[in-house]
Order: sequence, then C-alpha cells, then structure tokens
Amino acid sequence: MKFLDLAKVHIRSGAGGNGCASFRREKYIEFGGPDGGDGGRGGDVWAEAVEGLNTLIDFRYQQHFFAANGRPGQGSQKTGASGDDIVLRVPVGTEILDEDQETVIADLTRVGERVLLARGGNGGWGNLHFKSSTNQAPRRANPGQPGVERTIWLRLKLIADVGLLGMPNAGKSTFLAATSNARPKIADYPFTTLHPNLGVVGVDGVEFVIADIPGLIAGAHEGHGLGDRFLGHVERCSVLLHLVDGTAENVVADYRTIIDELVAYGGHLADKPRVTVLNKVDALDEDVRAEKKAALEAETGRPVMMMSGVSREGVTAVLRALRAEIKEDRLRRKGGQQEPEQWHP
Repeated sequence: MKFLDLAKVHIRSGAGGNGCASFRREKYIEFGGPDGGDGGRGGDVWAEAVEGLNTLIDFRYQQHFFAANGRPGQGSQKTGASGDDIVLRVPVGTEILDEDQETVIADLTRVGERVLLARGGNGGWGNLHFKSSTNQAPRRANPGQPGVERTIWLRLKLIADVGLLGMPNAGKSTFLAATSNARPKIADYPFTTLHPNLGVVGVDGVEFVIADIPGLIAGAHEGHGLGDRFLGHVERCSVLLHLVDGTAENVVADYRTIIDELVAYGGHLADKPRVTVLNKVDALDEDVRAEKKAALEAETGRPVMMMSGVSREGVTAVLRALRAEIKEDRLRRKGGQQEPEQWHP
C-alpha cells in the first residue's frame, strides 16, 4: 500500500425532495381536500476516523463523494424517503481543511470521532401543509432545498509518540529497523526514505510508536530536497529524537541545520522535548567520540547520548530516555497487560 498524506476531495450533500401538490379524489368522498406529502430530506456528508488505516491512498482513486437526494412527496399524504448519508472513512490523525488549505474544519485525533462536512437540503412542503380554514384547497407546494457542494483537503498527520529527526543518512531508518518490526528501506545514499514509516518500540514492559520521516537539509522550509512537508507528522509527538551522524565532518553544523529548519517551520516544533544522540559511534574511536560529543554538548547546552543502530550500542539507554519524556497515558503495556495492583491485607 502506497503512503499518501494529502488528498483533494469534492463532496456534495443530497438535495431535498420536492413537495407534492395533490388532492384526494375518490368516488364517494365529496370533499377530499389536499393530500400532497412533503419531500424527503437529502443525505449528509460525514467524515469519521476509523481504525486500521494509516494512509489516504483510497482518496487517490475516488475524489468525488455525493450523498443521495431525498425523494419527492406523493399523494395520499406520503412523505418522500430521506436520502442516505455518505461517510468518508479516514485515518486517525487526519486534518480536514477548507479549499484554501489553511482553514481547519476539523482535526480527527480519536477513533470514532465524526464531523459533519455538508448538511443535506430539507424537503419541500406539500400542499397539505398549507391547508387552513381560509385556504382549504391550496395548490402550492415547495421545492426541496439544494445540497451543499464544496471542495476540501484531507491532510494526514501520523499519531506517534516519538518523532525521528536528522540529516539524510543519519541512521534514522537503521534505528527504527533495529528497535521495531518495521522494515524501512536502508541504503548508503541520501533520501533513501521517501515516505514516513511507523514502528512500535518496546522497552521495560511498555510500548510506544516512533515515526521516521525523510531527512532534512538546509533550506527545507523553502522546498529544498523533499522540503518540510513531512514535518507535520511529528507535530503530535511527545518527544523528538534528533540523530546526528557521528561520521560527519562537522556534527555541530549538521545539528544546527536541523534546529534552524524546525524554527523556520514554526508550530512550536523547536520547543518540544528533544533527545540528542550522536549516532554511528561504532565507526569512531574513543578520542573522536569524546571530541564530537563534547562539541555537541557545548552547542546544545544539554547532555548528548551516544548510540549505534548497527551494533545496538546505547540503544536501550536511548529508548529509556525517550520513555521518560512520554506521558504515562500514551504508553501501552506489552501484550495489553496492566500493572498488577498492590495487595493489601
């Protein structure tokens, strides 16, 4: 299944059915009177967050969603049937934007959340509705109201606990593959990762979700490289894991490049809790490790951890540091196990 995080959709709610102008005509009924029924209501268009989806690829192949129109009223005081609603089933974490791609209509962050996107038109009144003591034979019936037609954008922001950041080839995909069952593409050239990947990581009896996005380069906020379009997938994360390639010539410059892009992107990404890790230390000797770690700590003003995704050196310590930054209500017990209650006499 291909990953798609942005889709343009055209929706239209159903039009209401027309009211009926009818009179009761039976052989032995002298004064039949009006009996035209009302039209049925048009169907609504809803969006609902469901389980089991992590991409908007379904909306690549179908972009138009039209709810059914209401049926017109009939004689014998018969009201027309209402049109069926239509529901757009989207992944959890989907933002629904107006046509300008800026106005947020809804943000579906929990399973089962629903939002009304277009309300169906009301059915028209039949002539029975207009009957009165002074107008006993009305010939008037209202048409149904038209449906609402609009264009919306669906933008997916993955729900993850940890977001991976770093330059291309910083070792993000290797770390994800080493700590989870995810199998992202890994190669020795930049921009191997073209789409975000999710992996479930476990440590000390709990599990959390890590999101790996394509690497950033200088000028990403201006569209350079793959741009910053994937940074939205780490906006919802509790903590950011910033991997710095230990084999790079200037680790401080690489670190500063990512931080500058976070600041330029906005959205308080730069203010999120961050764990900075010097990666690929298995390729460095002790003196070089210490030198580059000291340089990074001087730049960041906080402790820097060391790790190797290949040899798994320091991986567990990094996972524990990430776990400490995640709220308890977002952590999941392995196998659905709950913490045992303490026994009291």
